[in-house]
Amino acid sequence: MNERERKTTTLKRLIKDPAILVVPRIHDCISALSAEKAGFKAVQVSGFGVAAALLGKPDYGLLTYAENLMMTRYIAAAVDIPVMADADTGYGNALNVYRTVQGFEDAGVAGLNLEDQVYPKKCGHMEGKAVISAEEMVQKIRAAVDARRDPDLVICARTDAIASFGIDEAIRRGKLYAEAGADLIFVEAPTTREMIERVVREIDAPVSINIALGGKTPPLTWDELEKLGVARVSVGGSYFVAGQAFKDAHEELLARQSLAGSKRIMPRPEFYDLVHMPFYQELEQRYLSREELDARYGHAS
Repeated sequence: MNERERKTTTLKRLIKDPAILVVPRIHDCISALSAEKAGFKAVQVSGFGVAAALLGKPDYGLLTYAENLMMTRYIAAAVDIPVMADADTGYGNALNVYRTVQGFEDAGVAGLNLEDQVYPKKCGHMEGKAVISAEEMVQKIRAAVDARRDPDLVICARTDAIASFGIDEAIRRGKLYAEAGADLIFVEAPTTREMIERVVREIDAPVSINIALGGKTPPLTWDELEKLGVARVSVGGSYFVAGQAFKDAHEELLARQSLAGSKRIMPRPEFYDLVHMPFYQELEQRYLSREELDARYGHAS
């Protein structure tokens, strides 16, 4: 990423690039930092993941705007790569969307998802979803486009219409949302490869697909999706990984009374590096007085 290029501009460029943009879903700063260190070019905040990590609750629309904004702000500040927010339904009507977009933009995100589910919403791969009218969602998208101060802030319009009305309605909505000004069209939970092919072929805008672990969409490879013309795919599920890792580690801790020597543990120096501890150690040496360094460390290096 060009140091002088805004993260919004970087994200928009990556979406327009012929190569598919793969964004892992993350839920906190550690998962975001890990994705960045692994080499991913952007990340997608997961509303499900934030709800689980912050509240210990499922993705049932229980996470509030303020809670989501707080966590997303921390994540966006922690990494140098573009972050996409999960703005759910915008937390109300078009007026709420206007405020929501500006709030997330102020939080430092490069883009955000807005979906056409009825509020309170559910995870896109759960049963029992319902959607608002296409006309109401169009107005929400128009409000989002008008609200952004940076024209490169990526507005991703998501439709969950497949579950309620089928692929034809999802494509119709995708076209309307693109016409309303959305930069990226996210068609959630297509159940076949053929559906994905139709979405890409018939919607005149960059298309995003979500490959959810154990979800409704077939797990096509990134290369396959790229060949189909998909612009962006969200993948992974750091919260599922974290849930299993914590479960296994705590069971091992209970059984062994220690995690010393466990393969589940990131070595302390590696973890320090992940959270940029060497940088702050350097700042200590640069800014703290010799007297304070002596008091803290016994000598000034």
